[in-house]
Amino acid sequence: MKEHLKIMNLFGKLALLSMLPLAAASGADISINGAGASFPAPVYRVWSYNFGQSTGGKIEVNYQSSGSGAGINQIKDRTIDFGGSDNPLTKEELDKANLCQFPMLTGGVVVIANLRGVKPGALKLDQPTLAGIFLGRITRWNDPAIAALNPGVKLPKIKITVVRRSDSSGTSFIFTNYLSKISKEWNDTVGAGPAVKWPVGIGGQKNPGVCNNVARINGSIGYTEYTYAVEAKLSMVALKNKDGNFVAPTPETFKASAANADWKNAPGFYMVLTDQPGAQSWPITGVTYILVQRSQPDAEKAAALLKYFDWCYTAGAVSASRLNYVPLTENVIGQVRAAWAEEIRANGRPVKY
Repeated sequence: MKEHLKIMNLFGKLALLSMLPLAAASGADISINGAGASFPAPVYRVWSYNFGQSTGGKIEVNYQSSGSGAGINQIKDRTIDFGGSDNPLTKEELDKANLCQFPMLTGGVVVIANLRGVKPGALKLDQPTLAGIFLGRITRWNDPAIAALNPGVKLPKIKITVVRRSDSSGTSFIFTNYLSKISKEWNDTVGAGPAVKWPVGIGGQKNPGVCNNVARINGSIGYTEYTYAVEAKLSMVALKNKDGNFVAPTPETFKASAANADWKNAPGFYMVLTDQPGAQSWPITGVTYILVQRSQPDAEKAAALLKYFDWCYTAGAVSASRLNYVPLTENVIGQVRAAWAEEIRANGRPVKY
């Protein structure tokens, strides 16, 4: 209970921090509003504050962690200036909505577990066992399939409580995309998407909701973005990857997975990095995206918007790494800048920032 309260306080502080730009927005010359994925929300909050400081308060950026589904809907409706999503849209979907999409960061979705008496980080799961748990086929922690993977670990005879997202979520898209690749039964019966019909489990609202539920329920297992797990001090599970190696989630193993990304041949920058080959590749690696309208109504605000994203790629890379995300390489950033020049217009002209 004490640990649960600590986590609630942690995410409460993060929520308060996310509201700071709103309070100061009236003093800025330009106010930019974004919303969407909770996956990158910790670094977006830091970026928004630091970028605003770098402009002397002339440009203020606010980002609300509302979930990828909400971010996509709001940018389509033009109620925000940019949307955040971990569920990339296809080129056809982008063209239909007249949107430009580009990657901002790479990060890991991790499996978290609360198993009292088991040393943090000691638990290992392979592909069939992970899928079996989330399908509801494996229901006890001392199941022979789990025990065989964890010799020497004293597994309790308690029920497994699956915790998953209750909202439309890019983190869920990444996780279920992975399960669909490693399990034919999951692919045939549940599939991949930001919101699926989960076979078992209890829901949590956004990444903090999943972390809170896992923290308070002994015997629980869930999934979340790596930074949330680190900040909440939750135990993470080592997973067997495509090459057959058990790997722990770290920025280095996320980077190993992202090394296989072929951005030049990804229309609309559509990329899914789950189940990538490589001895050290983390199997549930994802990309978080930004969505903006191709036709910008205000040239000055459009310039400020691109200036902010460019700052995030350059000056913001250090803080992204400190928060355990993987910044994009310079060659990928160059491809993104080229896409801005080609696709984004204000009053029919390319945006100069």
